[in-house]
Amino acid sequence: MNAVLKPEVRLEPLTEALLDDVLRVEKSAYAHPWTRGNFADSLKSGYQLQALMAGDTLLGYWVAMEGVEEVHLLNITVAPAFQGQGLGVLMLDALAVWARSRHAQWLWLEVRVSNTRAMQVYERYGYARVGERKNYYPAAQGQREHAVVMSLKL
Repeated sequence: MNAVLKPEVRLEPLTEALLDDVLRVEKSAYAHPWTRGNFADSLKSGYQLQALMAGDTLLGYWVAMEGVEEVHLLNITVAPAFQGQGLGVLMLDALAVWARSRHAQWLWLEVRVSNTRAMQVYERYGYARVGERKNYYPAAQGQREHAVVMSLKL
């Protein structure tokens, strides 16, 4: 059962002060979550990190890296309790608006081949499958999982 979403949803910069909450969500959402170091390095590198908040509750977040006329989405996560309410699409909208403001022509991302739910969201949004990265993600028992590369022309 999903939690009831509060009406006052906002995006704000994801800062170090939110990292404990981010890590709780990350660990609840993924078998192979990002580490505190991954998020801290992203902050230090000047990547775009945004938190989706309702009051003091972290609903989700995204991390993106700007390149030359492109933006690479590195992580987008909706807290499991709030999934299925359109928050992922809301964050994709915010990402696209930010990317356009940076004069990006393309958005890029990788997604696990097993994450069909996310791929469906991305495809409905307009992303196209453009390739595959072999053995890209860690998987169970020391195995590796392929990633589907997807892009969106802005």
